[in-house]
Amino acid sequence: MKNNGKQNLSETNINWYPGHMSKTKRLIKENLSLIDVVYELIDARLPNSSKIDDIRDIIKNKKVILIFTKYDLCDKIETDKWIKHYEELGYKVLTMDLKKANDYKKLITTTKEMMADYNIKRNLKGMQDKYIHTLVIGVPNVGKSTLINGLAGKKVQIVENRPGVTKQLGWLNTKENICVLDSPGILWPKLDSIIGYNLAAVSTIKNEVLPLDDVAIYILKFLYQYYPDKLINRYKIDNIDDIENVYNIIGQSIGAYKNGEVDYERISNLILNDIKNEIIKEITLDRK
Repeated sequence: MKNNGKQNLSETNINWYPGHMSKTKRLIKENLSLIDVVYELIDARLPNSSKIDDIRDIIKNKKVILIFTKYDLCDKIETDKWIKHYEELGYKVLTMDLKKANDYKKLITTTKEMMADYNIKRNLKGMQDKYIHTLVIGVPNVGKSTLINGLAGKKVQIVENRPGVTKQLGWLNTKENICVLDSPGILWPKLDSIIGYNLAAVSTIKNEVLPLDDVAIYILKFLYQYYPDKLINRYKIDNIDDIENVYNIIGQSIGAYKNGEVDYERISNLILNDIKNEIIKEITLDRK
């Protein structure tokens, strides 16, 4: 392993676009006339990298609630800068900890407020409030299935902390006069290198898309630059000038050896899993 503490990422685009993503976009467009409100989910740790770049090409002029999931895991000072940015662009933004019931109440209230003017017109005609149809959309592993389960009050979708679990669109009823259209995670066909590494760092894209060691080193460099205290507390490292030495130190501390040599793959997996398993948290990878 030869690398140093300097940022050295490829400038070429990362190509990763499974066939189901193109199909998902097509199916969403086919169902768009049924949609009243779009729940666009983004990871609060990645306010820019996890936002679908061409979202308006898919949902057109539909009402949108921009939901910052995993808000409990982000650096709120940095993420709140992005929240202000999106609000200035005209978005209705909600932050959510998907484990908290009160956050779902906040979402339901906001959804019904968005439909209030429409329902007043219906009521004046003697009609009941409309049964609201919502679309849940976002990048892989951003919490879509967890959100739907929370709205339904029961497990209706498989929830796993890895991308690519949901494979097709499906309408699901909730107990709140709201029907939800779940969709598989989608990205854009090409990612620039920084966005790709950010997504890989929080397990939004599969491990095989980018070299495991490269992603782990990217995380170490990021922590060193922005959160050195976390690097010290977790790995007992206060500089990363020599990446090979960094791996040796971590390998010694956890006993990561294979055939008498430092097990670089195990150490890289440890670093990624430390973020995935929320051992390293209160970080935001996109900087405003």
